[in-house]
Amino acid sequence: MLWKLSLSSMRKMMKDYLVLLVGLVISISIFYMFQTLGMNSEYVKANSMIRSIGIVFNVGALLLAFITIFYIFYANSFLLSLRRKELGMYMVLGAKKARISQMLFGETLLMGVVSLVIGSLVGIVLSSGIGQLLMSLLDISTEGYHPFYLPSLLMTWGFFLVLFLITSTINAIRLARATELDLIRAEQQNDKVKAKGVGTIVVAILGISLVAFGYYLLTHLREYVALGFIVGAVVTTIGTYLIFISLLPVFVQMLKNNKKLNDCQLNAFTFAQLRFRVNNLTKILGTVAMLIALGVGAMAGGLAFQQNVELVASIGRIYDITLHDPVEEDYQALANMQVLEQNTYRYKKDEKAYYFTKEDLLAHPPLISTNTMEQYSPDNEPKRVTQPLPEKAYIMYNDPAEDPQLAAVPDEWSQAISREFISSYEMLSDHAVQIVDQETYAAIKGSEHKVLVAQVDDYLKYKADLKAMDERQMKLLKPEHVDEDHEVSINSKYSTYQQVYAFTSGTMFMGFFLGIAFLAMMASCLMFKILSGATRDKDRYSMLRKIGVRKELLVGSIYKELFVVFVFPALLGLLHVLVGMEMFSIILLDPYVNIWIPTVIFVAVYAIYYLVTVQLYRGIVLPKEV
Repeated sequence: MLWKLSLSSMRKMMKDYLVLLVGLVISISIFYMFQTLGMNSEYVKANSMIRSIGIVFNVGALLLAFITIFYIFYANSFLLSLRRKELGMYMVLGAKKARISQMLFGETLLMGVVSLVIGSLVGIVLSSGIGQLLMSLLDISTEGYHPFYLPSLLMTWGFFLVLFLITSTINAIRLARATELDLIRAEQQNDKVKAKGVGTIVVAILGISLVAFGYYLLTHLREYVALGFIVGAVVTTIGTYLIFISLLPVFVQMLKNNKKLNDCQLNAFTFAQLRFRVNNLTKILGTVAMLIALGVGAMAGGLAFQQNVELVASIGRIYDITLHDPVEEDYQALANMQVLEQNTYRYKKDEKAYYFTKEDLLAHPPLISTNTMEQYSPDNEPKRVTQPLPEKAYIMYNDPAEDPQLAAVPDEWSQAISREFISSYEMLSDHAVQIVDQETYAAIKGSEHKVLVAQVDDYLKYKADLKAMDERQMKLLKPEHVDEDHEVSINSKYSTYQQVYAFTSGTMFMGFFLGIAFLAMMASCLMFKILSGATRDKDRYSMLRKIGVRKELLVGSIYKELFVVFVFPALLGLLHVLVGMEMFSIILLDPYVNIWIPTVIFVAVYAIYYLVTVQLYRGIVLPKEV
């Protein structure tokens, strides 16, 4: 009999269960996708590029697991609060508490298993589509990749089943400890209005000061490094809670005291509702604000990493192409590109060094970058090397004790040679670099070579040609004495772009889906908190309806009231993101690039949850009239 009542109750609360189910499915599917991309062992072993970003998805899964624990505990607590009166009535009518606890345990576990089945299926679909997209972007083989990967599925089911068992047990224990009277009177608790005073002012000042101090630390991580990040994050979080606890009730009271605004339509009732409600919402609003910051920050950070790839690849090298002893295929590829500048320089190589002629260098001075990772500005234009070379010979990358009589290569020429001419660090493993005059150059008995550098209109248009050029350079520069399996590392602009792009693409995907999961779960928590108090508001709306207040005005009051509740954590959370993104400036050239994209995504997701919450709340406090 109890199970029939349980199923009937679940059907009546289907909207609430669907909200929980959606959040769980999102979390489970993304967790499975991260595990599949990070644990697919055969595929990871076959692709060194994926191996380097696998840790990104494992970290993402860990963060998602942490926030999911909070979400499941909170959501199940909400569902239990909605059913306290019903469960209390079962006890009054003679049902044993042990049987009701078993029923609640079974309901919670059933919901978990259903969400696991659906989430796993969605995760497999995501792993197939997102995995294929990621591999396509990275231009790597899909051989060995399996969207359905049993170890990932077992990891997902194991983690979430344990979590559901724990939450089911806790719900059953909480129910067992409650008395029939506590359960029946659960909806009759009164909201408290917090008194104003000196304490409120002190808490408000402390909260604002902590947030300001946290902002300072997070925007000065170059000076404070890890300690600044940890302390900044902690004090910003504490300050956020204190701001909501102190300032939000004061702001609502100010709205209530504004006579002109208060007397307009049903604002007096709306502000009164907010005044009673807001003190019970301050903690959850602080939590939502911080998790909005984490969610939007994860998306913005992932996107910023990906968008900064081209900037990072271009900061050191001005020339898009560096070719040693170019072959006919290289010249044919260059003929199909829009070349802005192209120079060729001779050099000789012997057992000790590479020798460049200063006459060639001075006849066609190369360009060098004026940007660094520490000091970057999009307004900094490349400059032409202008330093003179009056000496007969210069040297770099040498042991000073061996050639003490030779002058050091001037800084600008050193930058040009190391960044633009040297395409592999293996070239310098046992060789110095010299700049010599024509007479000295002619007397050197080493083999003669040439290096071609070129700048094109947009090197990303020619990725296929640049990849082929790099592959030919790897074979050409491979030392004779090394094993055939040894792979030469090329430091061209294209190879740098690909290496950074591989890591940042994984970061972008991880950040995007992690952000979506955070936002969905945290907006659900706010929705749960609001709806848990809706039954206590039914009588107020019913009384207003009976005295003749139009339904349209009551609906408008609901929209206004919930808008205020939703908008405050959104505003403070976005402010945290705008300030917090500055901390990425120590590793990114432009951390704010295209930040509008995650902001728009957040606003869309948040608006959907706001509208759904309004409709669910409206359905509770304003039932359909006959």
